[in-house]
Amino acid sequence: MRPTAVAHGPVPGDLVRAATAVSVVVAVPVIGGVAGALLFLVLGGTVVPRALGLPTGLDLAFGGSLLFAAWAALLGWYDAVPWLDLLVHAVCTGLVAAVGTVALVRGRVTGAALVALTTAVGALGAVLWELGEWAGHTFLDDDIFVGYQDTVGDLAFGLLGALTAGIVLAARPTEAGRG
Repeated sequence: MRPTAVAHGPVPGDLVRAATAVSVVVAVPVIGGVAGALLFLVLGGTVVPRALGLPTGLDLAFGGSLLFAAWAALLGWYDAVPWLDLLVHAVCTGLVAAVGTVALVRGRVTGAALVALTTAVGALGAVLWELGEWAGHTFLDDDIFVGYQDTVGDLAFGLLGALTAGIVLAARPTEAGRG
């Protein structure tokens, strides 16, 4: 396994990280502490591809999708556009699965095994996401929507996104597996 090459100067994904940091600072006084906590969690997530030296496209897509998902929740876009929640679950879970899988395997797994592993990583991510939504609703803010139909839909679309990410990773082994 080759060591990960982490860039020491600015990279394009740093713009997403900067936007997320600004979002944390803006959200706390304007929207509240729960919004700040959500965006702080997103900020932590956006640092992962940078720390692992992942490809620029994956870095940008991952961080950008997490930031979009958070703001969509905070601005009520999921209520205004009902299908957006499922789309975001598919995209974000797929990207979380891709980042997790690339970080784990670094090119040592290919083909159908890579698809299966990425799907499994995404399934775990989707379950953890739903547990986080439940915990947020139960312990932090009952405005966080949870319900059987929402949870099952989120899990199904998260799984679909993870499967899609696995297929894409398997089709692009040079970018997916070598960081």
